[in-house]
Amino acid sequence: MNLLKFSPEINKAYLIEEYSLFHILNGKGSIEVDFKSYFDWQQKGIFLEKGQYIKFLSEDFIVRKIEFMEEDLFYNKEVRVLFKHLIALGYIDLDDCDECKIFLSESVLTQNPKNIIDISSKQWYWQNPFNANKEEYQIIFDAKEIIDKQYNNTLSSRDLVSLVNERGYNAQVLIKDKIGLSINKLVNAKKLIEGQKEIAFTDKSIQEISYDLGYNDDAYFNRVFKKATGVTPNQFRKNFDFENRDLFIQDIMVLLREHHKDRRTLDFYADKMNMPIKTLSKKVKAKMKTSLGQLIRIELINTAKLMLLDDENITEVSYRLGFKEPNHFTSFFKHYTKILPSDFISKKYNA
Repeated sequence: MNLLKFSPEINKAYLIEEYSLFHILNGKGSIEVDFKSYFDWQQKGIFLEKGQYIKFLSEDFIVRKIEFMEEDLFYNKEVRVLFKHLIALGYIDLDDCDECKIFLSESVLTQNPKNIIDISSKQWYWQNPFNANKEEYQIIFDAKEIIDKQYNNTLSSRDLVSLVNERGYNAQVLIKDKIGLSINKLVNAKKLIEGQKEIAFTDKSIQEISYDLGYNDDAYFNRVFKKATGVTPNQFRKNFDFENRDLFIQDIMVLLREHHKDRRTLDFYADKMNMPIKTLSKKVKAKMKTSLGQLIRIELINTAKLMLLDDENITEVSYRLGFKEPNHFTSFFKHYTKILPSDFISKKYNA
């Protein structure tokens, strides 16, 4: 086991070379994993497998990274759910896992790394995100493993289904029912992510990448890619800016930190960034995979949580954040967090 505690650079893509657990000790803002941004990572252990990447879109994160070096751990089918997840961010909810919270204290330095794998696997099944039984999960992840290995060859979805139908399940129906996607869409999603990685992290030509992904026509790949992402492969490569990491994200995040309590209109931030609203909105969407309005709301929610944790009452928080009435703040908080501010406070004291 390798353990590292560090403050990640803003907007830097950290490529995963070993199966890893990221435990975020401090920070707020969004995290990007495999070209998708997440805002609900707080109090979660994030498991990533080789070949993925993670970016921190704020400068105040402090992260504990645990790398698991024992390859045989990941041949266990009970364990693979942590890493071969069907969404870009696999996580364990630490708030609902007392064993996880104990293990991820400072005592992790002296613990057997296999323990956190066992504990987290049990917790993942308890969370049961797809409402499936263990045998159904094994069918789903059998399909996922085949897709991961065969996505760039001529294997059809019908052929793939036949490979995982040996235990009396209809894999196509099961996967559609549990995760809401057809096997064909899972294959296409895998191709898209791998294509994005090749475009972002290598200097291969777009034609070469398209052929590596199993496309016979790079023009067709360009059309498929633009339909899925809204930009051409070349535009995507330019926007990702892997090598240079321009200061746009840092600049907009600094503005949000300073002004989100009293400035919520897009024209204010457009003026500060010296660009038209439409241009700013497009650039935020391209580089941060979200909207400027969403970033403002996330800053408000994070600040509200910190104030509530510091024992400020709900009325004080609402007025300090610019809400005209406490009930307006309460409605806003519940809409975006799914719980009332009073329940959030109660959860703190009952933890």
